Amino acid sequence: MGGLTPELRAFLDANVVGVLATAARDGSPRQSLVYFVREDDRLLISTLRDRLKARDVGRTGRASLCVMGHQRPYPSATFSGPAEILTENIGPPTAAIAQRMTGADEPPETMTDEALAEVGRVILAIHVERVAAANYLPAARE
Repeated sequence: MGGLTPELRAFLDANVVGVLATAARDGSPRQSLVYFVREDDRLLISTLRDRLKARDVGRTGRASLCVMGHQRPYPSATFSGPAEILTENIGPPTAAIAQRMTGADEPPETMTDEALAEVGRVILAIHVERVAAANYLPAARE
């Protein structure tokens, strides 16, 4: 199954965390819980440039994100595809992720790329190419 349907977009927009999977240098899987936002068919994750997940993506160019709903029957899906590290125009997605993290009504003030670079922030972007293990997803709302 590939691409994001309206149901998958609604599911991603309704959930704020997922488990990011990357491959370590020796090929073993590495996983971490992350906050994310969806931008069209990309999933954006804010992280520090020297974190292992960022280095893994820089080396392999791939990642996946498993997202699970938190109400019975616990819907879930895994989204994977080519991934890259972004350093330009990352202020708005960084602010959107911070808003999702805090549950605030409005995003915080957008930081410049220069300010984010000073603190080592980057955006890890997954271009969703494949959707697997999609279970118990609710129907799209119109």
